[in-house]
Amino acid sequence: MSKDTKQTVQTTGHAWDGDIQEFNNPLPNWWLWGFYATVVFAVVYWVLFPTFPIGKDYTKGMLNDITYVTSDGVEKTTHWNTRALFMREMQEAREMQQPYLDKIQKASYAVISKDQDMRAFAYSTAKVLFADNCAACHQTGGAGVMGLYPNLADDAWLWGGSHKQIETSIRDGRVGSMPGYKARFSDAVITDLSSYVLSLSGQDGVNATSVKRGKTMFEGAAGCFACHTKAGSGNHAMGSANLTDKIWSISNVSGQNSIEEKQSVVKKVIASGITRHMPAWKERLSEVEIKMLTFYTHELGGGQ
Repeated sequence: MSKDTKQTVQTTGHAWDGDIQEFNNPLPNWWLWGFYATVVFAVVYWVLFPTFPIGKDYTKGMLNDITYVTSDGVEKTTHWNTRALFMREMQEAREMQQPYLDKIQKASYAVISKDQDMRAFAYSTAKVLFADNCAACHQTGGAGVMGLYPNLADDAWLWGGSHKQIETSIRDGRVGSMPGYKARFSDAVITDLSSYVLSLSGQDGVNATSVKRGKTMFEGAAGCFACHTKAGSGNHAMGSANLTDKIWSISNVSGQNSIEEKQSVVKKVIASGITRHMPAWKERLSEVEIKMLTFYTHELGGGQ
């Protein structure tokens, strides 16, 4: 056999139109063995794991059943599957955490703050709870959204910043509203009210005559003092803001450059009013979860 013949690719012997032939190129051995390995793997998988549907049932596999307890305390046993495995892992995690949870449930907030282990556990666990349940409105770090959701990381607490007050807010929710005055008062009166509100926090450049008229309206016909008090310091029982602390949660006064711009954003709030509603979480969170969230929220803003 010649050298050229040895290098000629083998054909199957089939030919079309006299000169079109089908080559016989076998697959590489490594590819064939890889294919055989996937077949073996599939067979083993079918034997070990739940796989094929059979009518309304399915093949169960040879792996052991998994027994776990749901969050409602119901014990369930099922054939191996990823959901059952996840539930068992969650059960094991709860069992590991339970001693800490029991300890925190019985401890006061003062004790939790002083005990480093309880403090670290409560803070880290509540950080996850906050991310899952609260961050959608109050943001990850608790900074809130100007005009919509209160900032939990500052020193202003509309409904009070004690542990008890924060716990009540989380458990029962809060509903607060301020009426709009655009249908009741003229633009001039609303301007005077905004002048007085700005003066309460020591803003420079406010017209003194307008402030004087605004004070009269604030303490008189407008009735603002009924919620904000005559001193403008707010009322935790009603969720009314402190107008003297230079912390603005509705109108972005601090972000404005001129007194005219500051007055404009305050006027919008007075004219349109405010409606706020925080849902109650007592139906969704356990008592110990509410307690840890209270501790975490209190720590975010320094508390009161």
